[in-house]
Amino acid sequence: MKVHEFGTKHAKTFAMFPCTAEPWWAFRKSAEAIAEHYHVFLFMPDGHDESGTDFVSIEKTVEDAARWLREKGIRRLDAAYGVSMGGACVLRFLATQSIPVEKAVIDAGITPYPYPDWICRLIALRDFLFVFPAVKTLWLMKKLMPPERWTPEGEDPEAHYRRILEFEKKHYSAKTIYNVFWSANNYSMPDSAPRVDTRIEYWYGEQEKNARKNDLACVRKAFPQTVPREFKGLAHAELVLMLPERFQRENMRFLRSDEQKNETFEERP
Repeated sequence: MKVHEFGTKHAKTFAMFPCTAEPWWAFRKSAEAIAEHYHVFLFMPDGHDESGTDFVSIEKTVEDAARWLREKGIRRLDAAYGVSMGGACVLRFLATQSIPVEKAVIDAGITPYPYPDWICRLIALRDFLFVFPAVKTLWLMKKLMPPERWTPEGEDPEAHYRRILEFEKKHYSAKTIYNVFWSANNYSMPDSAPRVDTRIEYWYGEQEKNARKNDLACVRKAFPQTVPREFKGLAHAELVLMLPERFQRENMRFLRSDEQKNETFEERP
């Protein structure tokens, strides 16, 4: 695991867990936006850290992050954010209570499947066969994530995609991609999650609403205080990857709010 720090002058802390198959610099603008107010720790897990490692599991990622924080003398987090696989990390982080968290955003976080092991293995293999070629082939990458939508503002689409392809070819092994899908869909959670005072929001894009129904239900079962928030017109992880200013605004809205409303929010302009 490698940790990128931003906003080190600030006292308040913000742990950030990314989705899979994206380099650390894909999250840099959003991390820097939050770093205007918080000391941000961007945790890049095994297999994503440019160190020649392979991803092992959600459990190991959470343990490594908690250990790193404790070694830095941090015994409490003001905020935690995770998207997709990173959302799974935040969910387990809350469940294990290694380090208390005041407020947490689980953005399209993945929850464990309730299926028999052999079915989960088939699903993991299916997902691997679908995604692994996409992180090694420019044409397929563009097909699945059209450049006109998924190129950050101010960047050249061709240069951006070729930079990502070069990174993914060099760093994302077949073992990493398979382990991500296996672990993110099958990581362990306590039979009964502990009662915590953490204020939690579960975010998802409107275009992934159906795919996140079971995940949202699982999160709310574990932590009933969770408040859903839907973002109109957005797809999976689009907010953090493509819209750093809006990402900052939404986080500040939540982190600075004094009390949680027991309602589902709708996206505002």
